[in-house]
Amino acid sequence: MTSRVALVTGGTGGIGTAIVKRLAGLGHRVATNYRDEAKARSWQAKLKDEGIDVHIARGDVANTDEAAAMVRDVESALGPIEILVNNAGITRDGTFHKMTPAQWFDVINTNLNSCYNVTRPVIEGMRERKWGRVIQISSINGLKGQYGQANYAASKAGMHGFTISLARENAKLGITVNTVSPGYVATDMVMAVPEEVRAKIAADIPTGRLGTPEEIAYAVAFLVAEEAAWITGSNLDINGGHHMGW
Repeated sequence: MTSRVALVTGGTGGIGTAIVKRLAGLGHRVATNYRDEAKARSWQAKLKDEGIDVHIARGDVANTDEAAAMVRDVESALGPIEILVNNAGITRDGTFHKMTPAQWFDVINTNLNSCYNVTRPVIEGMRERKWGRVIQISSINGLKGQYGQANYAASKAGMHGFTISLARENAKLGITVNTVSPGYVATDMVMAVPEEVRAKIAADIPTGRLGTPEEIAYAVAFLVAEEAAWITGSNLDINGGHHMGW
């Protein structure tokens, strides 16, 4: 297998960490971004104790200039980015009729505009080298909507619109662009929800349980493989049957 440089935004979170570990385990050189240096250094040290070296670079993906500087940092340290996973995301929940501009724009900027901010500095290099993998980590709620998440659902739905357009533009250049839409996954954030609420969520899932971050990471590894070269513009739902599309 060819060892490539992979950038996973939001890599210090639950799903992000699983993706980082999976890609590193496949022999790729992996990097992620951070805003909180102390937290990121602690995370990096923990992975190093597990035998996984990850490059970390400062950068807020919601900020165009910071994202570009972060990409330059990663490429200076590891080489040209060939695999990009746009995973960074936040929530600022609230019913739309009470939603503040900050709640709306914080989520849109971090979840959706970040796709432009991070992908734009790497796509030209991918086109020149005629190889690349770009993956957006969307959400089940971008497909079916969710009460109190007009901002989040809009940002996650927009990510797949970005995917299918970018896929068309770059398909002939050896670059695939796909979306992964997880359902409810047992991350620290979800596990902090009261147990009775989690039980109700699980009861609505045909498989009867929450997903794991590792299951999402497996899907990413599948899509970045050399053998996945004919898969582009797709959305892979991973939700235990919670939402089934056509």
